[in-house]
Amino acid sequence: MAPHASPTADGSLAHPELLDGLPGHVIPIIEREFDDFATEAGRFRRGELAEEEFIKFRLRQGVYGQRQADMQMVRVKLPMGGVTPDQLDAFADVIERYVPLRKGHITTRQNIQLHNVALKAAETILRELGEVGLSTREACGNTVRNVTGDPRAGTLPGELFDITPYAGAYVRYFVRHPTTQMMPRKIKTAFSATDSDSVMTQIHDIAFIPRLRDGVRGVTMRVGGGTSIMPRLAPVLYDFVQLDNGDYLRVAEAVLRIFDRQDFLRANRARARIKVLVDKIGIGTLRELVEEELRGDWLAQRDFSLAPLLPRYDEEAPDAPAQGGSPNGDNHERELDRQEFARFAESNVQRQRQHGFCTVEVVIARGDLDPGQLRGLAQIMRESCGGHARTTPHQNLVLRWVREQAVYDVWRGLQQIGLGAAGADEITDVVSCPGTDSCKLGITSSMGLNRAVSERLEQMKISDPLTRRIHVKMSGCPNGCSQHHLADIGFYGASLHAGDHLIPAYVAHIGGSYQDGDVRFGQRLKSRLPAKRVPEAVERWVRLYERERRAGEDFNAFAARVGTATFEELVKDLAIPVHFSPENVDQFIDWSKRSPFQVERGEGECAV
Repeated sequence: MAPHASPTADGSLAHPELLDGLPGHVIPIIEREFDDFATEAGRFRRGELAEEEFIKFRLRQGVYGQRQADMQMVRVKLPMGGVTPDQLDAFADVIERYVPLRKGHITTRQNIQLHNVALKAAETILRELGEVGLSTREACGNTVRNVTGDPRAGTLPGELFDITPYAGAYVRYFVRHPTTQMMPRKIKTAFSATDSDSVMTQIHDIAFIPRLRDGVRGVTMRVGGGTSIMPRLAPVLYDFVQLDNGDYLRVAEAVLRIFDRQDFLRANRARARIKVLVDKIGIGTLRELVEEELRGDWLAQRDFSLAPLLPRYDEEAPDAPAQGGSPNGDNHERELDRQEFARFAESNVQRQRQHGFCTVEVVIARGDLDPGQLRGLAQIMRESCGGHARTTPHQNLVLRWVREQAVYDVWRGLQQIGLGAAGADEITDVVSCPGTDSCKLGITSSMGLNRAVSERLEQMKISDPLTRRIHVKMSGCPNGCSQHHLADIGFYGASLHAGDHLIPAYVAHIGGSYQDGDVRFGQRLKSRLPAKRVPEAVERWVRLYERERRAGEDFNAFAARVGTATFEELVKDLAIPVHFSPENVDQFIDWSKRSPFQVERGEGECAV
């Protein structure tokens, strides 16, 4: 057995020669899996393999069926959001060759998805992305899905230690693990960097928050959170579980083994998450079962040593630029440039705990990147941040290790590829899932609504700092892949009847939160709003808040004080469906669509 390698106080590793895999290179790539995929896909196309069996197989390889016939979505796992410049270039290459939509999509799980891919092309994409260390293994199916983490972990003031290597070890331990290939349902895991909890650990199946006790590194462990139609906040299973001795892996596997044996959950896969088990037996009983499981014979068959699992994590700072850039042009141009840059620096730039360095968050509208933007980001990463970046749970990208004197040049570089917008994680930085653009379970065009709401908010020219802190999210169905439950203003897709016709509609949630460790679900309104009237509703609610709030009162405090009935009354006229006629036919067509709205939900593959 290799000697143990534990991180030192500054986050470096004692035995780096034993370890490999910076964020972006965490999941081992196994060439034969690509051959297996090609073989099984060929059998399926020839009719030699039943569709049900092939679906189970391809889901474990990260290939998910879309609502469009014979089209696939390829989901690429980015543990903790880590991605390298070479990998962004590889995404650009495969998108140009094999993805008709010519874009990649960052998800709220920090993955990158490629949509509308033919099955034959998916085989090639898996191989080509594998050559740069990208893996789709267990990105779908009833497995341990992508492990999310704070994109600024390792750079944050006040961190007890950098959680990144431990999250990487967790990924490596459970990928391809025999216990986690066909569980009752999927497992979503998050590692927070601090108590501010930017990754919303409480809505995860299993989650970890760093702790330090008498100089020993550990985590608080939560189990049983989730959103969808049964939102739950995960209770604490253990206040403190050690890291360096592998206890957190040991306890996590005990939980997953218990979960895997609950055959009653398999009877209804739509309600088979671990939160259902916690609801049924309680967190105390689950803790007792874990204690019993940890006395089992299976432990003798496991090796929880971290040395072979911990990724090498030694991010190197980029060289200092010869001379940092600054606004130029005539006086008027310089002043405009200075103002725009100041706004960008205020909202998108955070100082690292390492002196002289910053993180820069790149706002990516709807999470979509085209090949030119991917290559442009890769070049900026090479030149200005040592190649270090991570995607975020809000569909953005954080550039790490940017020297303070290089921030202006980075911003100018981002402007050149259409990614220089200010307002990261603010009201105009709207989050949505793909909805009916690709998802079988989608009811409405959440991406189309995202564009419409974003444009309305931009037109409002919001400058008030408290208003800017409002978060807006929308999902195309109640399952909540956009995490609309946690938004100050959130929506999920539904429908309204107007005689014999249907109108695309949304149900609103008000008062959710995910900031500064305050994770809570918004209150659902009784109003069901036609999709085309949602932007107007958002503007009314925002202006109501600005008119009637108390001094220093944030949006959620205001919403709690005035109550949901106030929000419902303000949009009462908008909630009344119109009668179908040539004059108002637009109400019966969803955002970004051309034909009359219909509810066309297929059988989703998440629970297959």
